[in-house]
Amino acid sequence: MHVTIVHVQVKPEHVHDFIEASRLNHEGSVREPGNRRFDILQSADDPTKFGLYEAYVSAEDAVAHKNTAHYLKWRDTVASWMVGPRQGVSYKGLYPKA
Repeated sequence: MHVTIVHVQVKPEHVHDFIEASRLNHEGSVREPGNRRFDILQSADDPTKFGLYEAYVSAEDAVAHKNTAHYLKWRDTVASWMVGPRQGVSYKGLYPKA
């Protein structure tokens, strides 16, 4: 399994907009054939900080996600709402098995 954890900080005035745009991206992502999990997390301590937990069967499935209409719309919509560039860290998922 291929997992990416993406860290995002959003400008305070765009927190609710970011949540809604991310919900739409989540709904499209969980319907992708190689998707196993796509969680949107908000920090309990700082509501402007988010984590996206993206799990795909393979790295190829994760790459395919980046070419979907829902992802491209999300990426372009939220870009100006972020404090800085999002930070993605890739992991090899061990358990559960894909």
